[in-house]
Amino acid sequence: MEVRRSRNRVRTVTAFREGDRTVVAIPARFTRAQEREWVRRMVTRLATQEQRRRPSDDELVTRAAELSARYLGGRAKPSSVTWSSNQGRRWGSCTSIDGTIRISDRVRGMPAWVLDYVLMHELTHLIHAGHGPEFWATLAVYPRTERARGFLEGVAFAPQGASELDDEGVASDGRDDVVIVSDGPDDDVIASDEPDDSVGR
Repeated sequence: MEVRRSRNRVRTVTAFREGDRTVVAIPARFTRAQEREWVRRMVTRLATQEQRRRPSDDELVTRAAELSARYLGGRAKPSSVTWSSNQGRRWGSCTSIDGTIRISDRVRGMPAWVLDYVLMHELTHLIHAGHGPEFWATLAVYPRTERARGFLEGVAFAPQGASELDDEGVASDGRDDVVIVSDGPDDDVIASDEPDDSVGR
């Protein structure tokens, strides 16, 4: 854990991962009590956000069932949905014979709507095996299909250092930045997605 105080940081508090460390950036004016309180808040929120963006296999199964019910009339019923570390360059795969779906570990940490798209893509393969017109027409019911496809194409072509992306697809150079807005007791203090002090706040 590292706390970084900055005179340039006036209205923002930020928490992010930097390698093995958790960094909380705060305004220099904070008292020690304010520092302790904001560090506690930000670390808790960062952990919550990371958990939400990295669901377990059981949570993948639940989310797949929700998506199938909402967009596919419940027609896609996978026998299992799991994370996989051996997907190569694919985001996911589906074996329609036994109904298994595997989602690449590379999707972990991406925005939920991107994970939903990858799940929807594989669920649609349980209805249409190939990538023909019926497949794409069925998948098109997911409202963020085009946006998610663009996001994944961007990730595929991004520089090696930009391995993590935030909710709007902005590279964070391997950090898991947290974006939180607080209306807490510290009058004008908000949380931000800016992990450095290059811009005064």
